Amino acid sequence: MAKVELVVCDMAGTTVKDENEVQRCFMEAADATGLQADPAKVQFMMGWSKKRVFETLWREQIGADHPVYPTRVDASFEHFKTLLEEHYRTQPVEPTEGCLELFDWLKSQGIKIALTTGFYRAVTDIILQRLGWDRGLDSNYVGSSDSLIQVSVTPSEIYNSEGRPAPFMIQKAMYRLGVTNPKAVINIGDTPSDMESGFNAHCLLSFGITNGTHKREQLELYPHDGLLSSLHELKERIANL
Repeated sequence: MAKVELVVCDMAGTTVKDENEVQRCFMEAADATGLQADPAKVQFMMGWSKKRVFETLWREQIGADHPVYPTRVDASFEHFKTLLEEHYRTQPVEPTEGCLELFDWLKSQGIKIALTTGFYRAVTDIILQRLGWDRGLDSNYVGSSDSLIQVSVTPSEIYNSEGRPAPFMIQKAMYRLGVTNPKAVINIGDTPSDMESGFNAHCLLSFGITNGTHKREQLELYPHDGLLSSLHELKERIANL
């Protein structure tokens, strides 16, 4: 097996079950605040920083130079945050198929686990707490070899809150964990921007997973190093390197 030091996993749709709840929250927030949102376009942007989605859609609708553009973006985003946080506080939050088995195997191999996401920090913390994945993380969201995950990174910790497809969350995870070689890093997610962020970070491999928000035929249209049906397959891919 090639020397893999770190596996970077997306959250919603990859390690955390997502039955399109996030997209529904987007669409409801858009409808409530007068924003025109094509569901297909919103789905494509699922891996992005969530505020960036609203910025993009409002820019297309009224233009970034419009005097009410900032307030419209903020209104939609705040409404979305209220819906999303209420959902994750009150509804079941569960790991995806094969997730915990993968985490256990990675730990047995001495491979670190990073979770990255398009969510902002507050809702990420709700999810981590509901799952118990925050145990052992310090104030920088860094854990130890004994904690379930070793680091959590959100766009909130990145300059200008820039999320995917930029490589910065992966690079931040590497920095926090002392991993210097991107060719010792594997990235996996369920959206085109998840996969692209892995390529932009020059990871050894960037996989897509097809039991999340995007189907295989959708992800096949974008560059990838393989499309997996579930996280069960990632263990085999790594073991065979």
